Amino acid sequence: MTRVVVVGDLMTDAVARARYALARASDTPAIVTMHGGGSGANISSWLAVEGAEVAFIGRRGADITGRNRDMELMGYGVDARLVMDPERPTGTCVVLVTHKGERTMLSDPGANAALSPEDLPRDLFTQGAHLHLSGYTLINEGSRDAGLAALDMARRSGMSISVDCASSAPLERTGAEPFLEWTNGAKLLFANVDQAKVLTGRDDAEAAAKVLTAWFPQVVIKMNAEGALWFSNGRPDPVRVAADPVDKIVDGTGAGDAFCAGFLPPWLEGKPPAEALSSGCRLAAKAIMHLGARPPF
Repeated sequence: MTRVVVVGDLMTDAVARARYALARASDTPAIVTMHGGGSGANISSWLAVEGAEVAFIGRRGADITGRNRDMELMGYGVDARLVMDPERPTGTCVVLVTHKGERTMLSDPGANAALSPEDLPRDLFTQGAHLHLSGYTLINEGSRDAGLAALDMARRSGMSISVDCASSAPLERTGAEPFLEWTNGAKLLFANVDQAKVLTGRDDAEAAAKVLTAWFPQVVIKMNAEGALWFSNGRPDPVRVAADPVDKIVDGTGAGDAFCAGFLPPWLEGKPPAEALSSGCRLAAKAIMHLGARPPF
């Protein structure tokens, strides 16, 4: 099985699920939980639990939350290569979930913003392995050099590369043109509908995917309840797969990360796109029915 090397963000998520409509400038009863998060760490965890060999490169603070996140990753079976930052705390994300399930995130990258090229273990960048880069690493100016260095090292080593677009609002602030330029050479791009629109200006997922194949040989668009589609340059039509049924939405935080982790192993094994999409949708549904972004046990 191909070894997956993930470079990305490690966070502690504070998820507040409101029981009623938000009362602005007042109190709203909520259920608040704390758990591991960060797109890169989430994908690594799900990959490891699914049986993949995975290493995660990131940065954490010299605090108790960083130590807990480190131990969690190792407990899932991830080869965690975390550099301890002596000054910055472990990253934190406050996730506000309305009574209708809409999510708003307030992110403090903390130590993630100091990830540097020197933090990248050279022994992980070897021919035959696969690099998955969280888009947050490129979007955050402080860690951008590390993301660019990881992409360059992977290309020089003959690794295959996939990139996730992270989040639409910071992606828009960064700009489509720089992001597409930085990720040039990646074989696979993951984006949701909003992120694809930022990169292409197209509202329709299929139209956006077609445009994006000018930069990436293969594109996957995550469409939430509508499932997902895969498109490759040279193909007349995309491959579509419906979302798996969900009995109860507990928390959608990290479902897109779980999708990526479900898609990558069969894709790396050369399985048909429909099979990889189905695997991604299955794991995303599992994440949605579980409280928190990390794998349930």
